[in-house]
Amino acid sequence: MEILVTKKSKDYELLDSGEGQKLERYGGYVLSRPDTQAIWQKKLGNSEWEKADAIFSHGAKSGKWNAKGKIKENWLVNLNDVVFSLELLPSKHLGIFPEQSSQWSWIEDKIKSRVSSGQKVKVLNLFGYTGGASLVSAKAGAEVVHIDASKFAVDLAQKNLKSSNLGEKSVRFIVDDVRKFVEREIKRGSKYDVVLMDPPVYGKGAKKEVWKIEEDLSPFLSKISKIISPDPLAIVLNGYASVYSAQTYKNLLENSFGSLGGKISFGEMSIEESSGRLLPCGIFARWSK
Repeated sequence: MEILVTKKSKDYELLDSGEGQKLERYGGYVLSRPDTQAIWQKKLGNSEWEKADAIFSHGAKSGKWNAKGKIKENWLVNLNDVVFSLELLPSKHLGIFPEQSSQWSWIEDKIKSRVSSGQKVKVLNLFGYTGGASLVSAKAGAEVVHIDASKFAVDLAQKNLKSSNLGEKSVRFIVDDVRKFVEREIKRGSKYDVVLMDPPVYGKGAKKEVWKIEEDLSPFLSKISKIISPDPLAIVLNGYASVYSAQTYKNLLENSFGSLGGKISFGEMSIEESSGRLLPCGIFARWSK
């Protein structure tokens, strides 16, 4: 099992974690928000945590950010040489998942290795959110199709593409239910060299179609196998469902893509604190040639 580690960078740093919280720096702002994995003790004192520019707290029905001063709306940070527009969202999220950084680097290297030999690479990013994997793939020279059921997320992804100066035509953005899109691609005979997936535990499509990971993921992967090119490069499955292990995701990929040969690796995504301690953030499994 592998552990992918995101380390400190110019615009991002995990300063500390513990007691159900994490303290992070995004560009010029320090933020404190909940994290269910961080059940250990904090290493920094209260005086450091109190320096946070904004703190997220859960209310009776929803959560909210409490900012000490004025935080710039849609401030920009650079991660993996792509630019993200961030904002304090009521879900406690910001529009970026930095634990994906090492995964993005792996994807970029895979694409570059093929593009450098003069071959085209087609990438399909499903459940694409604000476009981190799409932008990194485009930067590496791939033709990218980005799908998400949330218009809000796709709008942010388009904004990130523009901020990253990658060219508006390098990624095709679509607001749609991923299952319906894949079914249409099967009928069209479309093929992709790289397929990236980050499915939620539960969600609703663009027209309120319900997604339940325990019911829908396995048959969905079987459909994905029908749009894989004859010479595929990579298939990546990320997850944040704590009820499943990385081994579960590996087994799913073996069921649908084991006949392709290649190899399947699996493990955890994590972020390294300033102290060196690792905060686990999710699981992954990935097939590669």
